Formats: sequence, C-alpha cells, structure tokens
Amino acid sequence: MNSINRRSVLLAGLGVAGAGALAACSSGSGATPALVSPSGPAVAAAENKRKGTGRTRQVPLTAAAATLDLGGGVTARSWAFSGRTPGEEIRLSAGDTLSAELSNRLPDKTPTSIHWHGIALRNDMDGVPPVTQRAVRAGADYTYRFVTDAPGTYFFHPHVGVQLDRGLYAPLIVEDPDEPLSYDDEWVVVLDDWVDGVTGTPDEVLAELRHGMGGMDMDGMGDMSTKFMLMGAESELLGGDAGDVKYPYHLVNGRVSADPAVYRGKPGRRVRLRVVNAGGDTAYRVALGGHKLTITHTDGFPVRHEQVDALLIGMGERYDVLVTLDDGVFPLVALAEGKDATGMALVRTGSGGAPGTTVRPAELNGRILTASQLRAADEVRLPSRKVDRVHRVELTGGMGKYNWAINGEAFDMTDPAAHPLTVEEGQRVRLDFVNTTEMWHPMHLHGHTYQLGGHGPRKDTSIVLPKKKLSVVFDADNPGQWMLHCHNAYHAEAGMMTLVAYRS
Repeated sequence: MNSINRRSVLLAGLGVAGAGALAACSSGSGATPALVSPSGPAVAAAENKRKGTGRTRQVPLTAAAATLDLGGGVTARSWAFSGRTPGEEIRLSAGDTLSAELSNRLPDKTPTSIHWHGIALRNDMDGVPPVTQRAVRAGADYTYRFVTDAPGTYFFHPHVGVQLDRGLYAPLIVEDPDEPLSYDDEWVVVLDDWVDGVTGTPDEVLAELRHGMGGMDMDGMGDMSTKFMLMGAESELLGGDAGDVKYPYHLVNGRVSADPAVYRGKPGRRVRLRVVNAGGDTAYRVALGGHKLTITHTDGFPVRHEQVDALLIGMGERYDVLVTLDDGVFPLVALAEGKDATGMALVRTGSGGAPGTTVRPAELNGRILTASQLRAADEVRLPSRKVDRVHRVELTGGMGKYNWAINGEAFDMTDPAAHPLTVEEGQRVRLDFVNTTEMWHPMHLHGHTYQLGGHGPRKDTSIVLPKKKLSVVFDADNPGQWMLHCHNAYHAEAGMMTLVAYRS
C-alpha cells in the first residue's frame, strides 16, 4: 500500500477530532524520549501566558464541494470554504481569541483539518492530524479556539494530504492595535497555482509525480508523455529547477488574468499590500507596473524597510509592502517563476484601458532582494545568546524516484514521532537546513518564528536553494509537537516532513 493510501486510511480511522485526544507519541522500539503532549499542562501554561484582550471572534467555516467561478468563463469543480476561493478573510486584533467552527461537508467521506499557518498558537489547535488532533471526519464539526497574540499577515488551509492545492484556504489578518505604519488603505493579495477541477485533481497530480522521472511513459517520438509533470522549468533566482507541476491557471485573488480582480483607489494614496502565496508548487515574482514597493514585513514580522522593484515569494511565505499609487491603470503581475506563465490583477486609480493578459512590467527584472538580504526590525530581533541545541536538517531526494525526505527518511504518518528533532523549553535552537537536492524547498516551521542568521528577518517559511545551506535560530518557547516541512504540497506529501518535539 503506498503512503498516500496509508495516510487516507489512517486519517479516516482516527474519526472525529477532540481536544487532547492524542497523547505524546512514542516509537514501538521505546527509543523515543517522552514528549510533551499537544494538550498537556505545558501547552496550557504557555497559552495562559499569552496576553489576551478578552474579546472573542466567532467564525463559521464550512468545507464543502463547490463550483468556483474563476472569471473569464473559467469554472472549476473544487472544494472551498463557504463556496468561494480564497475564502472570506478573517480579521481580528492582536490578543483577540479566535473561535472557528469547522463543519466538514466534503464528499466521499473525506477527512480534513485547518492549520493556522504562521500563528504561534497552542499546540492542540495547530490542525495537523495525526500529530496534534484526530482528523475531522466528513459530517463532523470541530471548533478551533486560541489567542492570536502576534500581529501579522497569515492564512489558513488544511493539513491533510494535498488538500492545500484545492480551494480550501483564506487569509487571516491579525491587526496591531498600536500599528506604527502610516497608510491610507490595505489590499490583501492571495496568489495561487490552479489545477483542481480543470485538468485534474491534486491527488491525480501526486499519483503521476510518484512514478518519478524513471516511471514516465514514452510517446511514439521517444519523449516523455506526462499530463501534469512540468519539464524544463528553470530559474536563476531559485538556483535551477523551478517546479514540478504544469498548472493551467495562475490566480490572483481567485481570478484568472483574462478577468482580473481590480483594486480601485485614488492617485497619491499609500496602500499596504499583504501578499500571500497559497500555491502548491509555484514561487512568484511579483511587481506592480510603474511603481516601487517598500518591504515592511515578511511572514508577519517587521523588517528594516527596503525599496524594491519586485518580490520573490515562495509557497507559504507572506510579504507586506507599501506603495504610493500613481494615476492610471496598472497591472499587478505574479510571474510564475521559471514556468513562463503569469497571474494578474489590476490597480485602477484613473481612466484608461487594461493592459493585455501577457503584460510583463519592466519592474519584474529590476531590483529584487531575497529574504537573506533583509534585516529584522530592532524590536523583533532575537537577543544574542548561546545556542543550546543544533539540528542538521538535510533535505534529500529528487525527481527521479520522487523520494523527497528529511535526513534520508520519508515522514511516516503511522508513526509520526518515530524520529523527532527534540528540543527543551527555554533552549535557543539552531536548525541547519542543508539542501542536497537539485531543487529549492520552502521550509516551514509550525508554532514558531525563527531568525535567519544573526540579524536576518524573523520568518516561519524560507526558501532553501539547491546545494546550499541556510541556518536559522529560534527560542523554544511554545511547547508541543510541531511539524517542520517543505511547503511544496507534493514534496511534503511524498515525505519531506519531520517533527520538532519538546521533551517532557
């Protein structure tokens, strides 16, 4: 039985989620140390330390099949929250409690969950079956409840199989009650690569990819015949191979380029763009034609301001930028890095016709800073201290066998805590990402933000280039069991995941 089927059977068998349902895991050999339970007293104590406002925001979320209008006559049969993608934005203030009731109405007895990407929340609300909860089975409901004490730009999505590459995602904005930035308006921009219900499903994509390059059929001309696998995608910014999957559409706020989403404003207004990459396999190079962008935040945390022409944003990353709008009609273009395709939205502040769907502003080839060139704002930079624990996180595998893994071992959903990276509360921890593969990987740590180097930005998702090393540090201040994985949906499901677990 292959791993996707093992996972489906396991998740379906776990049944309805329940708070504290999963105790600390251990391997059958008894070699695994005792770990903090996701719903144990250490987790409760950490939650009690969070500064709350006493206010609660209640949000219903129904996951169900939906026929989605992507614009331009394009429709897709997919899954979505409350019949739309992106789902309706959730916005609240730092310190507020979010109470989100998930109703699973997905077809075919499909289990699901919600992961609150980037939020340092209590462990048993992280939404990761079978580590922190049992999967929410079809027809069941489950309430996620936690304090959102860190302002920033986040989003939420399932953490079951490759459901991330359907329409089940939405932005989550935690506002700063003492916001230091000055601007006139906000625009949340969600990017996505789209295949579901158009040329196939994410599960069909994964099934083809699992054959690997060596298992592809050959056509009569001796060439590889594939429906979903992308050949020849190359990017200098990403160090070579740009991606695995051919997507028919690239969306900006759920719309295709032929019928784009439109932001309407006035010349001279200063607008904060909150840019989220919710894609499954695509990094985007983002530019607003005729404008400079000032980077203010990445992954929710402030950085020293830098003016750029374009952004490079990997799956799971978020960037906040400020832009002062000119007079006219301007394309906001998301170039699918290395894939020779674009998504587009429009900014309209005056009269004029819309640019063509294939427009590529000169800014796309202008100044682009990578995350490693940014610096954390002084108020969020981690204080200097001795590192107590170092873990080597070697990224392994390749397209030949599609055997993506960490430290040579594919993550086992039937025994998630078999080989954890253990930490202890209070430690300063360094993770050394060592990419031995021929492809880049956006590495995401749940429940924490880490810092790149000594002065780099605070992030939870970072691009690790092929054949390169990236070191990050974080303080172990949020006890529990936390996933660390590639945010390429297909790499993660193939096995490029592991567990960062607190010892009890």
